[in-house]
Amino acid sequence: MGIIAFIDLAGSVALLLWGVHMVQTGVQRACGAHLNQFLAHALRNRGQAFLTGLGITALLQSSTATGLMITGFAARGAVQLVPALAVMLGANVGTTLIVQVLSFDVSSIAPLFVLLGVILFRKGSNSIRDSGRAFIGLGLILISLHQFLELLKPYTNNPHLHQMLETFSALPLMELVIGAIITWAMHSSVAMVLLVTSFATHGVISPQEAFVMVLGANIGTSVNPVIEGGAVSPEARRLPVGNLLNRCAGALLVLVFINPIATWFLQLVPNTSRAIADFHTLFNMVLAAIMLPILPLYARFLAWLLPKPQREKVEDPSAPRYLNPSVLSEAPSIAVGNAVREALRLCDNLDTMILSVRKALEEKEPQLAGAARRVENTLDKLNTAIRNYVTSIDTDGMNEEEMFRVEQILSFCTQINNAGNVLDRNVIPAIQKMAKQRIAFPPEMLKPLMTMVRQMYKNLQVSSTLLMSEDEAVARNLVEQKNIFRNIEASSTASYYRKLRAGDKTTQTVGPYLLELLRDLKRVNTHIIAAAAYPVLERQGALLPSKLQPDYTTATPEDEASQADDLTQEETESLKLQDFEENLSKDDFPKDTMTEDDLAEEGTSYATATPLKGPHHQENAEPALFTALDTPKNPPTRLQTPPKP
Repeated sequence: MGIIAFIDLAGSVALLLWGVHMVQTGVQRACGAHLNQFLAHALRNRGQAFLTGLGITALLQSSTATGLMITGFAARGAVQLVPALAVMLGANVGTTLIVQVLSFDVSSIAPLFVLLGVILFRKGSNSIRDSGRAFIGLGLILISLHQFLELLKPYTNNPHLHQMLETFSALPLMELVIGAIITWAMHSSVAMVLLVTSFATHGVISPQEAFVMVLGANIGTSVNPVIEGGAVSPEARRLPVGNLLNRCAGALLVLVFINPIATWFLQLVPNTSRAIADFHTLFNMVLAAIMLPILPLYARFLAWLLPKPQREKVEDPSAPRYLNPSVLSEAPSIAVGNAVREALRLCDNLDTMILSVRKALEEKEPQLAGAARRVENTLDKLNTAIRNYVTSIDTDGMNEEEMFRVEQILSFCTQINNAGNVLDRNVIPAIQKMAKQRIAFPPEMLKPLMTMVRQMYKNLQVSSTLLMSEDEAVARNLVEQKNIFRNIEASSTASYYRKLRAGDKTTQTVGPYLLELLRDLKRVNTHIIAAAAYPVLERQGALLPSKLQPDYTTATPEDEASQADDLTQEETESLKLQDFEENLSKDDFPKDTMTEDDLAEEGTSYATATPLKGPHHQENAEPALFTALDTPKNPPTRLQTPPKP
């Protein structure tokens, strides 16, 4: 065989593998997430589980993808081992159906499949485009098989090739191992069986040898899940190991009687191509019929073979639990779901940090803040692991919705990690520094801090829920919670300056710490809200591109009146508080804007904080500092105002 002929054969095999890949990814993009949800709720009994596995795999044309789905459910205890094994038996049958279809001579309609696929891919919606991708894949499979058969014709009578194959035919176990190894390397039993069929149809190998290599293909396709899941817990390995042992036992049993079985089968089905496809299907159907009744007993055997460890190892909290690398290329939709579940663990760790900060403030125990710093290291490691995992997902098999989820997960993890960094680098050191200096907040100063911490804790729970639900109304409500923090900071800052001017010694000592913690807690809350709310609102077009106000210097009176009508009383009040906060933060805070009565006040309500009156205040006039507050403007937020009904 010359180098050109070898390249032609290798190219045909590569085209076949790519066609199979396009069919699988096209179906996964179109309905992979729906199939995943359907699989999770259709496992009531063994019979239903078997049919579910058969149907899903018939669509996906990948028993490996179905196996990865069900393995994920079994690993986290969402499905028992018996129905999971039944699903795999159905998946083994389902993956043979496309071989049944392609065993007929349908190569003449390959151009039609490609043409239809291109039309759907170029003109349709996302789901239609994915269907077109699957049709293109079918056309490529047929074209590659036809080309492969044409390339084999000159070698059907090659004496050297036949001599080598006769050597292998005397060692059927060797043929079985070769078939398993090639299938494992190709990651596709469909492609392997189609190639074996092509060889047998043109007389390169005998039908009996083809049957043996088909048995090897059934074993080879079960090896990958076992190898890729080797580092997971024994409970998670029971399903792939059980499927592999089941197929190995069946293949070896048939191999013992392969000669009489092959003779009988060829008498029953004289057409070689049809005989190989039928043998492939019948082998898996008989295996399922034998195993379904005894699955409970088989499950107990697997539990004995792979027992749960007697003593659980101390779990590293920074080690990922759900980032299964085996699904990165085979089942991207499952990989995205795994990343979401791991991202929620970030919320659990940030939750722990917030509770530690709250206790450190309430109980004045700085060692609790130190415990929160250790949790932040876990946040960093988990965030890095999730980012590396998500960026390794095979995007070729993902639809637009899943691509958005990937971006959303990355943004969510970054923001949650940033929130933890602010707590670790700013909030906790400030608390510890106060403890070293034996400084404590008086009750009236501790109150706004505790209000912020409690609201921040609630916002974190909503943010983690929003990552799953993507509800626009919930996202809007969460963003509006930022006003609470603005109001608290503005009111507390005003109270601080009043007491400072009154010469309060406690305020002079602890006031700077109060302002610093208020600012940093507000930053933490901003990261928590931005983690889940902003991506949802941005996708819905509910965010303005900037918080910058329009230029009103050229606005007409009608424009200003219309703008004022669009503001609610709450929005106007929120605007005043925001501007008030900004003015208070300036170094040139006016010294003549407070009266003695103002200095005597203990503070103002967070919800009703208003500007301070100056000594020049008159009945119908206000200080120049706050004159602009009555000018209607947009609310201080990027939220789009919902259209009026």
